[in-house]
Amino acid sequence: MLQNMKIGSRKWQAIIEEGVGKLDIKINRDHVEKLSQYAVELYKWNQKVNLTAIIDPLEAAVKHFVDSLVPAAALETGSSLIDIGTGGGFPGIPIKILRPSIKVVLVDSSRKKVNFLKHIIRITRLAQTEAIHARAEDLAKDDAFAGYFDIAICRAFSSVDHFVSLALPLLKKRKGTMIAMKGKKKEDFQFLHTCDEYDFEIQKSTYTLPFINSERTLIKIRTV
Repeated sequence: MLQNMKIGSRKWQAIIEEGVGKLDIKINRDHVEKLSQYAVELYKWNQKVNLTAIIDPLEAAVKHFVDSLVPAAALETGSSLIDIGTGGGFPGIPIKILRPSIKVVLVDSSRKKVNFLKHIIRITRLAQTEAIHARAEDLAKDDAFAGYFDIAICRAFSSVDHFVSLALPLLKKRKGTMIAMKGKKKEDFQFLHTCDEYDFEIQKSTYTLPFINSERTLIKIRTV
C-alpha cells in the first residue's frame, strides 16, 4: 500500500521510475539509486534542519524528485547551471544526477541548508558540483561567477521578475537561459519590459505531475 511506503524503498523508487516515464524522461537504475540515497539523507536531516515541509512519501517522490527532472532533458551536454535559492537542492541535484555532464552551482542563503548540500555532493560523488552559502545578488559581484553561466534555474523561489533580476548578471551576455518552475498561477513579466539592455525570447509550457494531477508551468526566458 502506498500509505505504508517508505522514502527510498523499492516501491518509492518505482514511483520515480513510473512518474518520469509518464513525462517521457529517460532514467536508469543508477540514477534512481542516487536519487533514493539523496532522498533518504534529505529526510534524515530534515528532522533537525528545515529542508522541506513535504513529508508524505508519494508527494515527496512526485513534487520534489519527478518535478525537478522535467527541465533536464532539454539541457545541453556540458552546460553550466546555477540553481538560485536551491533550498534542499531542488531542482539542481536531481538534474545533476540525471545529467552528470552538466556543471552545477547550488546557491542558498541558509548555511545549514548549504551544509546539507555539501554532504549530499560528497556522499553521492557528484563531480563539478558546488554548494555556496551566498545571496545571488552578492554572487553576481564576484568575477568568478558574473556572466559565467549558460543556465539559471529556480523552483518556486520567487516571482519571475525577481528571479530574472537575480539571474541576468550571472548569465552569459547572449544566449543565456533562465528557467522558472512555477505552479498554475499566471504572472506578468514587468521586468522584461523595462530591461532595455536585452532582448528576450519567452517560452511557456505546462505539464501535469503524475499520481497527484497537479499542473505546473515551465517558463524559459532566453537572452538574444
